[in-house]
Amino acid sequence: MNDQATMTAAVLTAFGGPEVLAVRHDVPVPVPGREQVRVRVGAAALNNTDIWTREGAYGTADDPDARAGWLGPIAFPRIQGGDVAGVVDAVGAGVTSELLGRRVLVDPARYAHDGPDAPITAVLGSEFDGGFAEYTVVDAARVHDVTGSPLTDEQLACLPIASGTAMGMLERAGIVAGETVVVTGAAGGVGLAAVGLAAARGARVTAVTEQAKAALVEQAGARRTIDRSGPVEDVVAAVRAAHPGGVDAVVDVVGGDQLARLIDVLVPGGRAVVAGAVAGPVPAIDLRRLYLHNRVLIGSTMHTAAHFAKLVDHARAGDIRPRVAARYALRAIHEAQQQFLRREHVGKIVVVPADTTPGE
Repeated sequence: MNDQATMTAAVLTAFGGPEVLAVRHDVPVPVPGREQVRVRVGAAALNNTDIWTREGAYGTADDPDARAGWLGPIAFPRIQGGDVAGVVDAVGAGVTSELLGRRVLVDPARYAHDGPDAPITAVLGSEFDGGFAEYTVVDAARVHDVTGSPLTDEQLACLPIASGTAMGMLERAGIVAGETVVVTGAAGGVGLAAVGLAAARGARVTAVTEQAKAALVEQAGARRTIDRSGPVEDVVAAVRAAHPGGVDAVVDVVGGDQLARLIDVLVPGGRAVVAGAVAGPVPAIDLRRLYLHNRVLIGSTMHTAAHFAKLVDHARAGDIRPRVAARYALRAIHEAQQQFLRREHVGKIVVVPADTTPGE
């Protein structure tokens, strides 16, 4: 295609409300640089990080109320969208032409070095332009060929952020076949992914979720569900009643006092891994319940390159099936985010740049 052409993109112009996210049709199509490729976006999915970055809700070490992205300042204008599946349509210098025309899933991370466990230094759609556009440019090393995957582009786009985060949690907690695992927030993007991925590796999953969403969570792989609608004490008591001998691991994306209490449901030597704090970032943890029983509390942010490679193996095999809760045209991204914020869906909401239909 003509590198001087323009494209449609959702452009974040500042920190703020929905009004700072502008759908523009005159954005220059990006040109891949050295060791980069351009991807024609087939689908991109929404995440909490899109909302929190738009709002600048991450704060800084010096000022928790400061407007900032999760790694600090954001350079505006910025095209968000960290979940991308599509087709490579151009390559930069130093990249083999064999990638042209290949269907790919994009690892949204840039890493500190080339080691498999390197920490993340930047994220697609946050520190550099992402997939809420017809085209995006990414590092060639971060695209994974999934041409033969039975998953649709929309299903593939559900994977990177949420399933990458879930994979990181399971790997860091060392969850293996035969273990009993409690997953909180199980109807959300990361929680539902954790249910499916844990079940795929042979773990027995108990999911904490709303009763109205329980059937869909069970379809994802949960053996049983616990209603989360009551007080924290009742939820934890229900988990304990379901597992009087304790559980091997807790995979938590909620935080707050529930996590603090669930620690005591772990077997001796059990692990709790946390990747969220929507119920509160500063719970009161009784450290005696942790150290007296050799339990382990693990923090987990996103994934490593090695974790993502394992996720890609699942994508290629099609042995996990992400649930697409709704699909919108890119130009309807505001409506997509409105539905996202209602929190009534189970699975992922995706936007499709090529879609010209008027709505969901």
